[in-house]
Amino acid sequence: MTGPRLVRLKPRSTATLLLASVVGLLAFSWPLIWQTDQAGASAIGHTTDAPWLFVLLLPLLVAVVLAELAEAGIDAKVISLLGMLAAVGAALRALGPGTAGLEPGFFLLILAGRAFGAGFGFVLGAISLLAGALISGGVGPWMPFQMLACAWVGCLAGLLPRVGGRLELLLLAAYSLVAGILYGVVMNLWFWPFATFGSDFSFIPGDALADNLHRYLLFVVATSLGWDIPRGVLCAVLVLALGRPVLKAFRRTARKAAFDVPVSFEGRHDG
Repeated sequence: MTGPRLVRLKPRSTATLLLASVVGLLAFSWPLIWQTDQAGASAIGHTTDAPWLFVLLLPLLVAVVLAELAEAGIDAKVISLLGMLAAVGAALRALGPGTAGLEPGFFLLILAGRAFGAGFGFVLGAISLLAGALISGGVGPWMPFQMLACAWVGCLAGLLPRVGGRLELLLLAAYSLVAGILYGVVMNLWFWPFATFGSDFSFIPGDALADNLHRYLLFVVATSLGWDIPRGVLCAVLVLALGRPVLKAFRRTARKAAFDVPVSFEGRHDG
């Protein structure tokens, strides 16, 4: 049995999530698509467009919540749970702010996205990253990109096939390993086109997309993969070790709070 999902994706919230994801994909990939000539020592990177991405991202997150409120997919109980888990995720990030790629908060995000749905996971990923960055002092032009990447991790966890038992735990562990690695692979794009790492690893303005992607893959293997693999392994181990009791706790909370059941006062008679 896979349990209920608190924030169910409905048409309006789905459209909002897609819009936020499209904005995020463009933010990460526009140097490759538009073949920017900002590279090397003269590059400005995302120091100028990151604030604008942050300005776009926050209203989109609010729009997801408002869409769910309008479609009765979320209420005050879900919002309070979202805030509590975001605080826990921020604390875990402060304890392990990416040292050697080890980020224990990822496993909580994945389990919450699995238990409570893709919409919940998307918002939780972005908010917990923002809160964690504020606590740990990790605020910079990279932050809105990290918010989007974490949002995708939580969202995709809620879209995994609905299976139960040991198979569910193995599926989540495998996803955790892949997501931990891909998070680093995606995050490198926020700065890679704007820096110089040698002819074999650097973005070359005006070159073919396939050739630039090949150099990017070489760059990832030579640099960040040593951080990305430990992140994925740690997340997978935590899911295998703690996933069952945490998922049970999340789903017990959902059942006891009766998130999907409207309040009714029928049957009560005073006097």
